[in-house]
Amino acid sequence: MTGTVEAPRGVVPKAKQVTPVLVAVGFAVLCASWMLNAMDRQVFYPLLPQIREELGFSLTESGFLATSFTLGLAIAGFTAGFLVDRWSRKTVMMVSVIVFSVGTGLVALSTGFVDMALYRLLSGLGEGVQATALYAIIGAYFFHRRAFAAGFVGVAFGAGIFLGPLVGVPFATEWGTWRAPFLLFAALGIVMVILIAVFVKREMSEAEAGRTGALELRAFDYMPTAIVNRNVIVFGIGAALAGTVFYGYLGLYPTYLVENLGFDPGQSSLAVAMGGLGAMLALLFGWFGDRYPQKWVLMVSFAGTALVALPMYTIATAPVAQYVLSFLIGAFASGGLFTNFSTALQRSVRPESVGRGQGVFVLTYYVAAAFSGTAFGALVGGIGWSGAGLLQIVGVSVVGAVLMLFVDSSTMIDKRRVAA
Repeated sequence: MTGTVEAPRGVVPKAKQVTPVLVAVGFAVLCASWMLNAMDRQVFYPLLPQIREELGFSLTESGFLATSFTLGLAIAGFTAGFLVDRWSRKTVMMVSVIVFSVGTGLVALSTGFVDMALYRLLSGLGEGVQATALYAIIGAYFFHRRAFAAGFVGVAFGAGIFLGPLVGVPFATEWGTWRAPFLLFAALGIVMVILIAVFVKREMSEAEAGRTGALELRAFDYMPTAIVNRNVIVFGIGAALAGTVFYGYLGLYPTYLVENLGFDPGQSSLAVAMGGLGAMLALLFGWFGDRYPQKWVLMVSFAGTALVALPMYTIATAPVAQYVLSFLIGAFASGGLFTNFSTALQRSVRPESVGRGQGVFVLTYYVAAAFSGTAFGALVGGIGWSGAGLLQIVGVSVVGAVLMLFVDSSTMIDKRRVAA
């Protein structure tokens, strides 16, 4: 009798060999798809003042539109956690890129608040599934170096944040409408689907966690068997705080610079782009996350965010000062927090549940992010820009740093214990 013999359920099978060149090319394409994702979402923020002027949105409505797409990310991302544990991650990812590209293109056709909110939600649904599939691929294939590998994805994300405004805003100016960049990025998304289909090999995208050896489940006896456990709860709450902080800053930061500090659109775009450059330090923070207990890396990242945000919303009024502070908040809040929360939640569940661990991250991080812009806009209306920054960015970061003290590192995946 012939046919494929499946490994016992208690054993994580070894993946087929893929040449280093194919791995590098496939990984580069995956990173490029995430960079396009970042460019797509990032271009909205510096164009928001123009969108507000044309369509007459209030500051609270603008704040909601700036971050509401992340609600779609959260809903779809959590659902995708179950999909990628059962279905082809490559296929799931390709479909997700098509969905967010269609949503992005439809944003260009918006005529009011309701339809734009729906199109942003659709875009977020696609991005959420993509995020879960992408990080599940990384978590499985780069099992013991997942934070470092995620750092490369963070670099791509930072590059997207940097390039999005620098490409999108001039493109809008050239064509005389804020709608043009959304059509551009929608078309590029379809191109990206083709690249994924050709260059990302299934031996890589469908690899089982722990492929470097036939690891038996008893190697993880020190870990909880349940998906919902102490560390998942603590990291889930922490991820929600991180989403509140980063998207509270990101969603209305260009509006803050233009309307409160008097920056011109070029200065505002450059300040946002500097946050993207800072996010590219995700590679360094990912390396730290693989080498040291992630609770301490996350605590430092939260503390650094708080220290940077304090002058950002109080005493720093010069462009150069804001450029530097934006770079630093991008480093800590995106490079540090995003990279390590996503991988810490994977390390808090057993290898066969890596997709669901990533789904928990996407759910908690992006649900909070979805309402962070609305909350920040409302706070600005009540206590001003400085008060809102001190409460939502500085204060929440301090709470997050303290929360990390409740993490139990002894029950997280540790390559040294697995090897033993």
